[in-house]
Amino acid sequence: MSRPESNPAAKPVQPVSDSAVFDSPASDSYAQWVRRAIAMSRARGGETVSLFESSVPEPRELLRQAVLETVEPAFSEHYVSAFGDGNPFVRDTLADRYGVPREQVLCTTGATGALSLIYRALLKPGDHVLVEAPGFDLFTCLAHAQGVAVDGFARHGDRFAINVADLEAQLTPRTRLVVLSDLHNPSGMQLDEAILRALAQLAERRGFLLVVDEVYADYAEGDRRRGAAAALSSAVISISSLTKIYGLGVLRCGWIVGAQDTVARLRAFSGQVEFGVSTLSHAVAAQVLADADSFTAATRSVVARCRPRFEAWFDRMKAEGLMVGALPEDGCICFPSLPGIDDTRAFSEWLIGKAGVIVAPGEYFGAPGHIRIGFCQRDEHLEAGLSGLESGLRAFARSPRAARVG
Repeated sequence: MSRPESNPAAKPVQPVSDSAVFDSPASDSYAQWVRRAIAMSRARGGETVSLFESSVPEPRELLRQAVLETVEPAFSEHYVSAFGDGNPFVRDTLADRYGVPREQVLCTTGATGALSLIYRALLKPGDHVLVEAPGFDLFTCLAHAQGVAVDGFARHGDRFAINVADLEAQLTPRTRLVVLSDLHNPSGMQLDEAILRALAQLAERRGFLLVVDEVYADYAEGDRRRGAAAALSSAVISISSLTKIYGLGVLRCGWIVGAQDTVARLRAFSGQVEFGVSTLSHAVAAQVLADADSFTAATRSVVARCRPRFEAWFDRMKAEGLMVGALPEDGCICFPSLPGIDDTRAFSEWLIGKAGVIVAPGEYFGAPGHIRIGFCQRDEHLEAGLSGLESGLRAFARSPRAARVG
């Protein structure tokens, strides 16, 4: 059973259609908006705080040590070609972590590369894909690039739950993939395990593949921590990377875990088109995975330091009516709605000029009126970012409409 919505007053999130997000006024992609926002902040001058960041800060000293251990005083055993079938040390470590044969693991150039590979290998024009809404716009952008039909299925309420019956009603005979994230991007919420199992069973029964983006999954702690969704069924594919959990986007190390026949299809296609997996970065990734305890401890330390500060601030914002929503139990992101602010893209761009703070507009996740906040920041950035966002919210609330978007 999914958890009840904790705040019925929150703005409902409506399902998106094939083109609702990208044919709206916010017709550019999230990646394009981020580049523009950074350019705006540079043009403004002064200090900028990026609360749109959706991972822990890069652990530079640990990364430096991993690089040195990979290349000094000579290249380590991890430095082997990743061209043919990925770095073997990465594959073996991941196979052991997931409890599967190495044939069920495929290394990719980040989680984006993993999703792109799945779409290119398994879809053809005329196929149909369902993606979660709100959700990361790349899920839809990559499907459009393959010439397939895309519809959104709604994630509801403060906890962004999924109604399996509603999702099933949206399936068509051409539905090949259903794509979601867990922990959910942009909200950070974890999907109820019973719902995830029901979705896996639905995939088996209706003959589609369920793709679960798990780049945030390792943030879950205690009883909430669980294995890969791919373990639930041969109809489920899990994708992940080192980017979100360790702040190591620079390594571009991602992977796919799934049934052996599915991964074999993906591997065959990858062998035809993939030339981008870096031998050096995946050798460093192998060293990171060999020292995973240190990187995990660094991540946990950042979350433990930042979360209480953000939670106290967030509770105050909600008490004052400036924000509505729930803080996820785990992770580094939150996705509140802003009462009285429907155009959060305009607000976000106004905020850059006003306070030098960048937050991610909900328009790029299919949920106008929301913003995604990344709260795992270095101490001075977190304090400055929250202070700037708060003062911006108060000033925006007092401003006439024309000033708000100016």
